[in-house]
Amino acid sequence: MRAPSALGQAVFPAGTRRSWWLEQALAQDPLQTCPPLQAEVRAEICIVGGGYTGLWTALELKERDPALEVVVLEADICGGGASGRNGGFVTAWWDELPELEARFGAAQALFLAEASEVAVGDIGRFCESERIDAHYRCAGYLCAATAPAQRQSYERSVERCAELGRPDALARISGAECRRRIGSPILLEGVFMPAGASVQPALLARGLRRVALARGVKIYEGTPLRRFSGGRFVSLETPGGRIIAPTAVVAMNAWAARFRELRRAIFPVASHVVLSDPIPERLNHLGWTGGELFCDGRLLVHYAHVTAEGRIAFGRGGGTIGPAGRIPARMHRDERAVGDVVRGFRRLFPDLADVRFPYTWGGPIDRVPGRLHLPFFGRLHEQGRIVYGVGFSGNGVGPARIAGRILASLALGVEDKWSRCMLVGGPHALLPPEPFRSVGALAVRKAVTRKEEREELGRPVDPLTRRLAGLAHFGLRRRSTTKSRPHDDSR
Repeated sequence: MRAPSALGQAVFPAGTRRSWWLEQALAQDPLQTCPPLQAEVRAEICIVGGGYTGLWTALELKERDPALEVVVLEADICGGGASGRNGGFVTAWWDELPELEARFGAAQALFLAEASEVAVGDIGRFCESERIDAHYRCAGYLCAATAPAQRQSYERSVERCAELGRPDALARISGAECRRRIGSPILLEGVFMPAGASVQPALLARGLRRVALARGVKIYEGTPLRRFSGGRFVSLETPGGRIIAPTAVVAMNAWAARFRELRRAIFPVASHVVLSDPIPERLNHLGWTGGELFCDGRLLVHYAHVTAEGRIAFGRGGGTIGPAGRIPARMHRDERAVGDVVRGFRRLFPDLADVRFPYTWGGPIDRVPGRLHLPFFGRLHEQGRIVYGVGFSGNGVGPARIAGRILASLALGVEDKWSRCMLVGGPHALLPPEPFRSVGALAVRKAVTRKEEREELGRPVDPLTRRLAGLAHFGLRRRSTTKSRPHDDSR
């Protein structure tokens, strides 16, 4: 048996603030916390991570074989990570079509984009059939330029959708129409994708948990993975017990950066959300009543939607970067980042400048390098008994449904369209090694911030800033199925 690999505990910092989504969901959730693992348990498949990816994988496995013994280990509570903290966007990959095509070819690009569109609808149908009131509303996704430099940023995506036979997937929207729909006076032009829905993300996560338990999945919460070892079976050690299984699935989002094999393929970066008081009358006056998701054309993107209670959930990516794959406390609670988010809101919605934001929270996402902002899948260890799916880059609600199908096929050793799709095979690109990675990331983020602020003010951007900002899409291109050894993160 291979020597065990120490991972350390996935510890959540003291004072970590639960999202309002999760507080609301837990108040409505009649199920008690699943107890932590306190024994040695044998299973056929063990899933590490109780968020969307882990739970969809468990449900997909049970759908294919109801008798399969599936166990889920979750360090916190199901939905306690990104699945209960995100902005509530469920969107397809049509805006990524040119990058998909350049990387994988037209046929695979269409397959993946169409699968992502199906996933948006699947989530709504699943909520309806399982009576999960996750506030699902499919009203589309509007992305608009807020500065001249952002104009036509999606022009190539619109063109390729049309040229590949899906002109309905992504459509140009005039500035006047953008302003009418969203109510922001600074929107210049945009694109609209019908395959977009909003959810209350924690209600969805807790609903998936309820259904998984009802279908016989065993879930152990408060159970971080400490060590694992390979061999004929995978042994996964926790503070109070151990799981022994032929196959394991890693579905840990940003925390997967603790694996040496993945450390240069993803980097944790914070995203923060603020939630307003209920303001339904003012939203009616603003005109934002259609339920559309909204984002601007920045790289450090602002994103927003209107909740079922008439609140605005407004967020921004590109916060604190985790050095060497670590997740510092500032990712969860950063008042400076919250202030930046609120200032971005007031620029977009000057008529709502006095609106209060009583709820704020943050958390890490698992960002990938390069231009292709899609997850990737593969196997750890030479034996290939541990499969993983990571790299959702802040857009994981809908793609996690696809991830569940891919990971189920990989875990079961099934050769099908999911296990053979081009997202399988390891990272799309790699980051430089440390310390170049962290130092470079900070320099690039500062350049992007400076560039986008100057563009929004109508000021020129100096060549050095522009060149540094352009490195935001840098990645050392790689497409490999090479298995590497587990690492030891205890040092």
